[in-house]
Amino acid sequence: SKKDWTKKISQNRFKMPNQNILENIKKLRELTGVGFKDCKIALDETNGDLEKSIEFLRKKGIAKASKKMSRTASEGLVIAKEEKGNVSIIEVNSETDFVAKNKDFINFCKELSEINFSSHGDLNKINISKMSNNSTVEQNLVNLISKIGEKITIGRSRSFNCKEFKVFKYHHTIIKDNLSKLGVIVSLKTSDNSEKLKTFGKQLSMHIAALNPLAINTDDIDPEILKKEKELISEELKNFGKPEDIIKKISIGKINKFKEENSLLNQQWVMEPKKKVKDILKELNLGDIEIKEFYRVKIGE
Repeated sequence: SKKDWTKKISQNRFKMPNQNILENIKKLRELTGVGFKDCKIALDETNGDLEKSIEFLRKKGIAKASKKMSRTASEGLVIAKEEKGNVSIIEVNSETDFVAKNKDFINFCKELSEINFSSHGDLNKINISKMSNNSTVEQNLVNLISKIGEKITIGRSRSFNCKEFKVFKYHHTIIKDNLSKLGVIVSLKTSDNSEKLKTFGKQLSMHIAALNPLAINTDDIDPEILKKEKELISEELKNFGKPEDIIKKISIGKINKFKEENSLLNQQWVMEPKKKVKDILKELNLGDIEIKEFYRVKIGE
């Protein structure tokens, strides 16, 4: 009974010096990945025996969940929510596509999407937020892993406060409603609200899904990505026996091409590859239109 359980914990509390308790909790957490509170209960129940504590946690289904964290979660769902000009998107990963279609998994994802929206994409807030069963997201995640028997992780999240801008979203490989394998959000700054703009917004979202740009402009690409690319190009040319001065010249051309191909405005427009995205923007003739921000999430990337 709950009373007996509480009594046992209370009796066991004084069987180890405080320093030993803390050290053993730390070791048990490292071995199992289980939280402080559950490790403390397990050690109290087993008189500080680490091996028995691990067995205790496994029997309770807690360590089982955490042990699976070494496996790869490359399937799952991307969930988006839009309301009153605000948009949020979050990724939940699983090991297999079969689990991604599981009813309990889908229900968890749907409720998580609501929490993500109200938490503005802050993962720390999301993890400690209470769900409808009054348990935290973190606790529900562990319970879901124990029930389903697969590694499940909460991945990337983002929130757009776009009351000043026009927001467009696109889902690819839709499983159900706003649940998919790939999601894109893009915001445009414009005073226009025509059908022409709506068509362009949808097409731009599809373009981003297909070509996966790194940034809007060439100057916005992460310097670390460019540094790594330069190193790869240089190594490749060295392997071909090119002299240093030739390597520098060729590298400049190759890195400029890389920047063009990976910046949204300079990419070839998927609907009409002879033109670039920036050319299409001009042709729209909507005056003040500007791409402000975009975000792309694909399961498994």
